Amino acid sequence: MAVRRTQLATLDRVPRQYESIQDAARRTGVSEKTIRRRIQDGVLRAYRMGRIIRLDPIQVDEAFARVHSWRDR
Repeated sequence: MAVRRTQLATLDRVPRQYESIQDAARRTGVSEKTIRRRIQDGVLRAYRMGRIIRLDPIQVDEAFARVHSWRDR
């Protein structure tokens, strides 16, 4: 049985949810400029389709590091 190339590409992939730079900034409470800087620095990976740029929300969340409280020291 022949499987079309387009079907084959989607068989083993889990659907991903992406968000815009504006949505990521709004959701995390940082500026769009900060998100763009993190993309430029390589901290965040951006995905482009034409003029549209999208981010993986999980990667955006992982870019944050936990800050220990002063009591933990």
